[in-house]
Amino acid sequence: MARTRPAYPLEYRRQIVELVRAGRSPRELAQEVEPCYETIRSWVKQADRDEGRTLYGPTSEEKEDLRRLRRENRQLRLEREILAKAAAWFARESGSLPRSTSS
Repeated sequence: MARTRPAYPLEYRRQIVELVRAGRSPRELAQEVEPCYETIRSWVKQADRDEGRTLYGPTSEEKEDLRRLRRENRQLRLEREILAKAAAWFARESGSLPRSTSS
């Protein structure tokens, strides 16, 4: 899904989370500042996970690791596919394999 606006700065998100923890409600803050209620609520939940206040769900570090590993996995699959096609081509060219009729 494409973002409609740039991400909020990390320091801004931290300030909003601190306001919620100081007693302000996410709905009240959403009426005063730009992020919507759900965005503020998700920031607070993620901050709780990152700080160990709750064990439900991945921390930001775990999410980043997962993103990195998925990207790496995608790249490795692509490289493996390219190598398999190259090996098949070289095998056909060297006469090791009979040419297939469906290319």
